[in-house]
Amino acid sequence: MPLEFGLWRVDDKPVRIATRPMPLESRLEELIEADPGILGHPLLLIGRQVPTRYGKFVDLLGMDAEGGLHVLELKRDRTPRDVVAQVLDYGSWVQELTNEQIRDIYTSYARTRGLTEELDEAFALRFGGTPPGALNSTHSLTIVASEIDAATERIVTYLASGFQVPVNVLFFRYFEDEGRSYLARTWLRDEAGTALPSAGAQGRGKQEPWNGSDWYVSFGDEPGGRNWDDALRYGFVSAGGGQWFSRTLRALPLGARVFTHIPKVGYVGVGTVSGEPQPFEDAVLDIDGEIRRMSEVPLAGTYRHAEDGEEGDAEDPREWIVPVTWDHAVPREQALWRPGFFANQNSACKLRARFTIEEISHHFGIDHDPPDAAQIR
Repeated sequence: MPLEFGLWRVDDKPVRIATRPMPLESRLEELIEADPGILGHPLLLIGRQVPTRYGKFVDLLGMDAEGGLHVLELKRDRTPRDVVAQVLDYGSWVQELTNEQIRDIYTSYARTRGLTEELDEAFALRFGGTPPGALNSTHSLTIVASEIDAATERIVTYLASGFQVPVNVLFFRYFEDEGRSYLARTWLRDEAGTALPSAGAQGRGKQEPWNGSDWYVSFGDEPGGRNWDDALRYGFVSAGGGQWFSRTLRALPLGARVFTHIPKVGYVGVGTVSGEPQPFEDAVLDIDGEIRRMSEVPLAGTYRHAEDGEEGDAEDPREWIVPVTWDHAVPREQALWRPGFFANQNSACKLRARFTIEEISHHFGIDHDPPDAAQIR
């Protein structure tokens, strides 16, 4: 059986506080919604009374910092067979949820609660970072109850320990003392954090779809190095100092739309790749209709590395330049950043984050629909 709680008030002598029947069972949903932290681990609630395609309703649906989903089912005077079968049925439904469906669930939940944050923004405010690339890579099933009978305990333990089904029971104990009410909690099984990989976790649907056109570019504006004023004025992005930094930038295709971000500052420009990547020494740019070598124009930054070598070097520390025609770009001081915006340590990568794309496009006054992906090569 789970650990039993005892609570004492200590004045002149210990006085045990009696456990009461939980009059809050009908309110427990509201209490968890108000503060998911009472469950014992950080969660972002994304749905309440969520309809499944089987005609049932999940009491509460949450998401953890890794993008895993948590089904919370409150026991309301059902038989052990009913409550366990119900939560397993929810598991069979939740494991198939796609990125788009999860976002739709959150949008409906936020609308009914008067919340203004998009999922990415709410995730960032809750966990301090952007959502992982793939949501619902794992899921967990939790029965929330004030007590269970021996049969329920046997069934849950059998499923969890014998077959690694991610099911557990969270107990709440309710106490009253001199007009004050208290809740205490414990888990049936110690492995409260165990979770099961969702079906197709690495397959289609778990990630946001990529539109085939939009890319993220990190522009490392550094004192004594590359300078955003140059990129803004002449139309380019760049990276260097080693193949790890330049490799992904050099993969940008002609016609790609790039959302350019200065780390720890914000997004400063959206534009279209208009030329092939070239090392700084060979790079040419279209400046006011005139093709000029980049090394011959006035520059605020430095694009030569002390250890510059030749193409084919193992590390290739050279600065690589990719010409860009800006749709809209702003000085560093006018950079845009909001919690939940996408950021990545790579110099370039595919941008799937719809929230980031739509918010930046709206702010910069450009169409958030990308160019025809078929024109990108």
